[in-house]
Amino acid sequence: MPVYKCDVCEMSIGTMTCGTCDKELDHDTIDADGSEVAVSKCPDGHGMIKSPMCCGQDMTRV
Repeated sequence: MPVYKCDVCEMSIGTMTCGTCDKELDHDTIDADGSEVAVSKCPDGHGMIKSPMCCGQDMTRV
């Protein structure tokens, strides 16, 4: 089970799933105006969300 963890406070979250197909979201990155942004994408193409943030920064996948 993928886990995202905050490097500042060590809070973590577990699996995130797509609300349409219930499949686990895949971790990925996209280029947004020259900056790499962490995202979580549906493997079936139903969309993507910005990966979770905590303490004002992206949580890292562990």
